[in-house]
Amino acid sequence: MVRLPRCPLGPPLRAAPGGAGGRRGSRDSRAGRVGPVAAGAGLGAGARRRRGGCGGCGLGQAVEVIYPPHSKLTDKEKTNICYLSFPDSNSGCLGDTQFCFRFRRSPGRKVSLCCFLDQLDRDLPVYLKKDSAYYYGYVYFRQVRDKSLKRGYFQKSLVLISKLPYVHLFRTMLKQIAPEYFEKSEAFLEAVCSDVDRWPPPVPGKVLQLPIMGVIMKLRIPTYRDKPGTTPIVQKKYVFYDVKHIKIPQSVFRCFCPVFFHIQMLWELVLLGEPLVVMAPSPSESSETVLALVSCISPLKYCSDFRPYFTIHDSEFKEYTTRTQAPPSVILGVTNPFFAKTLQHWPHIIRIGDIKLPGEVPKQVKVKKLKNLKTLDSKPGVYTSYKPYLNKDEEIVKQLQKGVQQKRPTEAQSVILRRYFLELTESFIIPLERYVASLMPLQKCISPWKSPPQLRQFSQDDFMKTLEKAGPQLTSGLKGDWIGLYRHFLKSPNFDGWFRSRQKEMTQKLEALHLEALCNENLVFWSQKHTEVETVDLVLKLKNKLLQADRERLPVKTDTLKKLQTHINDIILALPDDLQDILLKTGTT
Repeated sequence: MVRLPRCPLGPPLRAAPGGAGGRRGSRDSRAGRVGPVAAGAGLGAGARRRRGGCGGCGLGQAVEVIYPPHSKLTDKEKTNICYLSFPDSNSGCLGDTQFCFRFRRSPGRKVSLCCFLDQLDRDLPVYLKKDSAYYYGYVYFRQVRDKSLKRGYFQKSLVLISKLPYVHLFRTMLKQIAPEYFEKSEAFLEAVCSDVDRWPPPVPGKVLQLPIMGVIMKLRIPTYRDKPGTTPIVQKKYVFYDVKHIKIPQSVFRCFCPVFFHIQMLWELVLLGEPLVVMAPSPSESSETVLALVSCISPLKYCSDFRPYFTIHDSEFKEYTTRTQAPPSVILGVTNPFFAKTLQHWPHIIRIGDIKLPGEVPKQVKVKKLKNLKTLDSKPGVYTSYKPYLNKDEEIVKQLQKGVQQKRPTEAQSVILRRYFLELTESFIIPLERYVASLMPLQKCISPWKSPPQLRQFSQDDFMKTLEKAGPQLTSGLKGDWIGLYRHFLKSPNFDGWFRSRQKEMTQKLEALHLEALCNENLVFWSQKHTEVETVDLVLKLKNKLLQADRERLPVKTDTLKKLQTHINDIILALPDDLQDILLKTGTT
């Protein structure tokens, strides 16, 4: 994301690589002068632009313009953005195309707005939290015939870079501004930035009104308190876009339609963090399918790397395609035929054909052997030797098939599929939530005069013993090797990420309970029975506790914090004048 001073939700619209010219050639040379990289669009108050621009043109892609102009990108980041902002030459994307990508941020750089984004993160559900190591790129690409140009084609992309995974919001925003930008060029971007300057700060749970070039977008950013799978009711005004499903494509069924007989197996592969490749004919299908896969385990956060659109020019190409080590835990979306050979050693490959609205019942496609996948022209299907742990749920397949026969709207099919994934994930995670909650010390073990107690260690054996009476069978009718699935999951990056998050939440809860225990004590009376040195030490520790509560946003009531501050003031006033002066001026260590 381009740094946008005081623009909380961050990203600038980057003027993107684009260009005038004919179709790019092979995978090694995509010709064309690159057009502007759109300037910064962030959600936030007080964003300010600086006039001017930077750009360049030459062979291949190049960045013409960046907004805001003061945004700093490393050469490596610019190269990644350039190549990821264009479809592969084989994709044949004539007209306007939208897709997104994700790339690794160069290490060692300070990023502005971190404090604000950290504060925003605390109120978001886990699956919407930012990953500071990555940027998202949202692309609006145009390729049309133009005989006035030497190569016969106009090619240009407008790209918005952000640290935030608000796919639907930024896609909608680009759809609103990109067509006019291609006609009016840079002056139009300045007007867009002027509108963004007036955007309110992002507050999860609050309905925000975002003006953008004559249209008002109304959205609500979900909070961690929202019940999964629910969508708040918001009154429409001009145009309304809800960010509730920002990581779930509008039509998740359309993405899975070519392989929906295997959706349960795909859910297992994503849950377990298995290496997975999506081979698609265009960046749109590739990015939509990868995002649909990542979202299928919601409300669990997918904790491994994923690339909605990945090219051979990506800086991680060698890392992810090497045969000298096992494929990493990552989901890659690709369109270049070269990957059919390069990634043939990967254990799980999904081949997606052109995604169209289903007009007839899809034929059941058997899982195919990897050796049968030789080119990107291979038939659509799932190529893997993986054997699912759970028995196939025929009911969901029949329900979706019936919907196709009855010409049920694709969005309605998507709602059914999302609900199925949600219930399946919740059935799987509830036993883990129940066991982890039991690791929490009892409240009677919390003493104000001792450090907060530690959580008990997670024991795989103890957890497995709980499954006999309190396993997923309580909420799911699916049969199969649930024990084997849990054993595999406990070794995955998704479990590690989930458990670290729960561990942090429970540790903060213990700190909050410890604060409440301190507030319920007569601290002034305690200080009168102890030495001045011990009393001063107590005051400093209490001040540190207050700062920790504010810094980590501990789940403590405001009245509790005020009461503790009153205790601190009363203790200080009972001390000699010289100590009072020192302690009243002292913050924390």
